[in-house]
Amino acid sequence: MRTLDLFYVLCVSLICLNLSLSPVYAFYGRRQLRFNSEGRFKILQVSDMHYGNGKDKNCANVSPAEFPYCSDLNTTTFLQRTIAFENPDLIVFSGDNVYGICETTDAAKTMNMAFAPAIESGIPWVAILGNHDQESDMTRETLMKYIVTLPNTLSQVNPIDAWKYQIDGFGNYNLQIEGPFGSPLFFKSLLNLYLLDGGDYTKLGGFSYNYDWVKTSQQNWYEHTSKWLEFEYKRWPFPQNTTAPGLVYLHIPVPEFSLFNKSTEMTGVRQEKTCSPPINSGFFTKLVERGEVKGVFSGHDHINDFCGELNGVNLCYAGGAGYHGYGKVGWARRARVVEAQLEKTKYGRWGAVDTIKTWKRLDDQNHSLIDTQLLWSKNTTAEANFGFSCGSLLPRH
Repeated sequence: MRTLDLFYVLCVSLICLNLSLSPVYAFYGRRQLRFNSEGRFKILQVSDMHYGNGKDKNCANVSPAEFPYCSDLNTTTFLQRTIAFENPDLIVFSGDNVYGICETTDAAKTMNMAFAPAIESGIPWVAILGNHDQESDMTRETLMKYIVTLPNTLSQVNPIDAWKYQIDGFGNYNLQIEGPFGSPLFFKSLLNLYLLDGGDYTKLGGFSYNYDWVKTSQQNWYEHTSKWLEFEYKRWPFPQNTTAPGLVYLHIPVPEFSLFNKSTEMTGVRQEKTCSPPINSGFFTKLVERGEVKGVFSGHDHINDFCGELNGVNLCYAGGAGYHGYGKVGWARRARVVEAQLEKTKYGRWGAVDTIKTWKRLDDQNHSLIDTQLLWSKNTTAEANFGFSCGSLLPRH
């Protein structure tokens, strides 16, 4: 056995003995997400399904020719088609999954229908809440407590250490995407996902019918989790020099989304104003300070689907996927795909994340793929840091 291979085996053995020391690993007793054998991890984001009662609910903003036969089932068919074609490693439902107000009196039944394509696919999936989900017969808390019981979901009501921060909302959690089998980074999270409950409507006087924001308690949890993951990534064995990239998913866009108005500043389109909170809670500033998160992915504004970069962070809309929620005649419903690709090291194994790309998949006749773009690139020489140099393995004289 080569010296490097022996070193790798010994390190993996030691990692297995010490996993219990990490509170991050303690969060998970279920299926762990990891990059595939080709060094890729693909996420399908589905936003604003606004699911109602299935075939009994008509569509909004479709052509007169489509209207007589269009219903929630068109949303189901679009998801089935997209899941089958993209074959993602994870599906993220980013809020307004069901249309509660005046639409359904059985939110659990509606959620079963809305999430059915993901459940039937057998692919891991997660969900967060938007501002409309709780407007039926379930609160935000009971909604999340029901979602986590559904098959194949990795959703969480809140992190296991939420009590430390008295965290606001329901549906704040972190997912870690670990290295592929055979990689020295098999037990390290190479891509970190943060899912947040952005709330529904503000309860402050003078802000009637305005949208909620990411609270200080949620930001404190994010910062603590981010710093711990950085420590894990940089510690022995196979310590890395940088931080692993992160992605954030939340329903209501942060106020900084409103800064993009020119076509030259974005990939995609803006067709309505950004409906963000009336108060800027500083969450975007926290992301910039940490320097880890490369993309924030939101829904809420159905006919915006652009990505724009600000201070090293990409702010991206998914575009509306649901036919029962508002849309625009002649503008196809859509979903966003994000794909991370690992670098190949000089040792022939998969290393850290090299690039993060995104595109959108449309529910048109051709199931079109549009607006492929590079969100982030490591842009460095592909050389893994195993915590030693080849020279250090030679006998000393």
